[in-house]
Amino acid sequence: MSEKAGSQSGGSSEASGVTVSDIQELIRRKEEIEAQIKANYEVLESQKGIGMNEPLVDCEGYPRADVDLYQVRTARHNIVCLQNDHKAVMKQVEDALHQLHARDKEKQARDLAEAHREALSRDQSQGLSPAQAFAKVNSVSPGSPASIAGLQVDDEILEFGSVNTQNFQSLQNIGSVVQHSEGKPLNVTVMRRGEKHQLRLVPTRWAGKGLLGCNIIPLQR
Repeated sequence: MSEKAGSQSGGSSEASGVTVSDIQELIRRKEEIEAQIKANYEVLESQKGIGMNEPLVDCEGYPRADVDLYQVRTARHNIVCLQNDHKAVMKQVEDALHQLHARDKEKQARDLAEAHREALSRDQSQGLSPAQAFAKVNSVSPGSPASIAGLQVDDEILEFGSVNTQNFQSLQNIGSVVQHSEGKPLNVTVMRRGEKHQLRLVPTRWAGKGLLGCNIIPLQR
């Protein structure tokens, strides 16, 4: 039993790329050991409820005749070995979880850095200048899809779905995107009091007119 746990410990410490399945296997092993410990304690319980420390000799120093001494000694030995195995497996589980969490944090950091690089690259491809607004919201009807999405009067539109400063020609561009996106979320970027806001607008039929419930006017460029 001890040798088996020891060999597992060696393999685990050498594995730098721990996986979720590795941790699941360690937990399965831990539960297996716990079941074996329980079974051996049940053996002791069946022997007059004797535990791990009660003497196996009577008051006169003779071996007790009311219990199976071989079973008791074997169960006690097994429990000691299994408890050592259990401690070793728990250490492996702890180390594996630390490795997994550390790798997840590294991946998150890499993903954030990559997203930042992509954003910089996108800005550079657009001429190193911040996005310019091409239209403005001058009315929003209460309870409308635009209101639900969070659009507000005087929001300046930087992006409306696939429409941006680079390709905007007229309000027909926005109208076309809206007509082809009924029931589908559109990413809308607006500038509001100097801050950029990302909204998700779903063009939907509602009690009022149109699919948005807001009025948009073009900005002079």
